[in-house]
Amino acid sequence: MNHKLYEKIEANPVIAAVNSMEKLDLAIQSPCEIVFLLTGNIFNLRKIIDKVKNADMDIYVHLDLMEGFSKDMMALKYIHENMRPDGIITTKSSLVKTARSMNICAIQRFFILDSLSLERGIHAIHNTRPDAIEILPGVMPKIIKKIHHETKVPVIGSGLIIDKEDVIESLKAGAMGISTSKEEIWYM
Repeated sequence: MNHKLYEKIEANPVIAAVNSMEKLDLAIQSPCEIVFLLTGNIFNLRKIIDKVKNADMDIYVHLDLMEGFSKDMMALKYIHENMRPDGIITTKSSLVKTARSMNICAIQRFFILDSLSLERGIHAIHNTRPDAIEILPGVMPKIIKKIHHETKVPVIGSGLIIDKEDVIESLKAGAMGISTSKEEIWYM
């Protein structure tokens, strides 16, 4: 269990999802305590991580979206040992298992498109036991409740969160936090 992640989200459940370099400085200036990095490449990743950490924020790197790195154990090990993010985000069960074995905080991202993807996701969560789960879209309170109830793994709602009502409904359903790229929600 990653107590640092849980404590930060408990203190401020809104997570700044940075999907373009133009939003990085806005995220750093926001009241959010955590950045989910959804953009970057082999040339700028270290600089981005250092910049976020120097602002006394935590940063979780979405490995699947980093350009110039293969999506495998060696990239995970290199990024962890040389750049030191607070953790990773990935859709790949194999990377979650590897991260957990290396004592790296791992957030597994799931796209819930239908009942089959929901059941497969729950099965994968039982096998990988990530530190947290990020589900997209995050505006499905009944699904958030079901996943959290069946897996007992903390859930982060993400995607299509457009207003305060979405945030409140997701949190009431059992999400521990919300990840969004909408800057106005960062200030809620």
